[in-house]
Amino acid sequence: MKNYFKYLSALALVAIVAMSFSSCGEKKLGDTIFPDVSEELDPNSYTYNFDKWLKENYLDVYNLEFQYRLKDNETNMNYNLEPATLKNSIDLAVLTKYMWFDVYEEVTGSKEFLKMYGPRILMLVGSPAINPRSRTIEVGLAEGGIKVTLLNVNKLGNYVNNPQQLIDVLNDEYFHTMHHEFAHILHQTKSIPTEFRLLSAGHYDGMNWEKKNDQKVRSLGFVTNYASSSLREDFAEVIACYITYSDAQWAAIKDDAARGWATDRDEESDSWIPYYCYYYYPNNNPVDDNGESTLRYLNKNQVETLEDGTLVVKNTYQRGRLRNNKPEQGEDGNWYDLDGNRTDAQGYILDKNGNRIPVYAYAVEDDDNVKGLDILETKIQLCKDWFREEWGIDLEELRNVVQARIQSFDAAKLQELRQQIILPE
Repeated sequence: MKNYFKYLSALALVAIVAMSFSSCGEKKLGDTIFPDVSEELDPNSYTYNFDKWLKENYLDVYNLEFQYRLKDNETNMNYNLEPATLKNSIDLAVLTKYMWFDVYEEVTGSKEFLKMYGPRILMLVGSPAINPRSRTIEVGLAEGGIKVTLLNVNKLGNYVNNPQQLIDVLNDEYFHTMHHEFAHILHQTKSIPTEFRLLSAGHYDGMNWEKKNDQKVRSLGFVTNYASSSLREDFAEVIACYITYSDAQWAAIKDDAARGWATDRDEESDSWIPYYCYYYYPNNNPVDDNGESTLRYLNKNQVETLEDGTLVVKNTYQRGRLRNNKPEQGEDGNWYDLDGNRTDAQGYILDKNGNRIPVYAYAVEDDDNVKGLDILETKIQLCKDWFREEWGIDLEELRNVVQARIQSFDAAKLQELRQQIILPE
C-alpha cells in the first residue's frame, strides 16, 4: 500500500495564482491542487526492513512518521546536532513501542487513544542540544502537540551490552522524556486543573531553575528542579516521574520533601553551594576557640541513623584538642588530649568502653512555611484525578504496567525486541 504526502511550495502556489489571472477563460480545477508525492519503500534499500517495520507499526497504525534520518529543516538550526546511528535508532524504535505505545494499548484496551492524541512525528537526533547560556542539556521537546523530538540517542551505544544499565538510562532519559512530552500534548488539549495551578504559585523560577538542587525544591513541593521552572513543566514532570520512578526513588523524594533545608556560601567562589538537610558542629562544639561558629552542613548520604534514632556523621568521630596534632601519653600508658579526655593514639576521644565517640548530626528545621510533602502528594492525586476524569485512564495502572516492564527487562527481552527487525548482512 502506498502512502502519499501532499505538499505545495510557496513558489508553486504563486505560479498557480499568476496563471489563473493570466488566463482569459475559466478552467475547471481538479479534485485538489496538491500533487501526490509517493513514499513507497525501496525493497533494495539496506534499511528496507526497518523502514517497513516503522511503516507497519507506527505510520499505518498511529499515523505517526518515525524520523530517524536527520532533516536539517526539522531541527533547531541554533544547535550543532548530529544524526542518530541506525543501530541506536532501531533499539529506540522497538523500545519506544514497547514502553510507550504498547503500554497505553494495554491500559486502554485499544490503539485508539494514542492514534487520536499521540504525536504525528517522532524524530530522533543523535546528539544532545546544549544551551550555551545555561549550560543545560535538552534531551526532548514537544511542539504544538504534533511532534516529539528525542535527542542524545547515540548515548545508547554505550550501554547496548549491559541491558540493566541500558534500561536505567532509557528510563531516566528517554522513557521519562516520552511521558513528559506526551503530558504536554495532553494538557494542550485539556487544561491543567485549577487547583494544581494554585499549589506552587509564587515559587516558579523560569530563569534560574537549573541552579537549584533537586532536594531543596522538593521541600517546596516540586519533584525535580526542572519542575520548578514553570507550571506546565511542573505538571508534566509530576506525571512523567510518577510513571517512570521506582518505589525506592519515590520514597527518597518524599523524604526530601518532608525535610528542612539550609544554604551556605562558598567563600572561595563567592557562590551558594548545594542545599542540605542536616548540620553538625565539629567535636559537637558550636563555637571554636575564637568564639566563631563551627556550623557545617551535610547531605543525606553523609548521615547515618543509629538504632536509637540518633543521627551521626558517617565515619566521623570527635577529635580531642591536641598539641602539634598529637595526643599526650600519661603515666598510666593511656593517651590524653589537652583537656584531659582519654583518646586513642590518633587523638580521637574515647568513651568509658574505649570506643570512639561519633560526631552528632542534627536535622535542619523546616521553617519555609511550605509543607512540601503535602503539596507533592496533592499534585500526584490531582494528576490521577485528571487522567481518570478527562481521559478515562487509571494513572496508577499505567504506572504499574511501566514498572513491571522495567523490572522484567533483561538481555533476552532486548534481543526479542530487536529480532523484529533483521537487517541484511
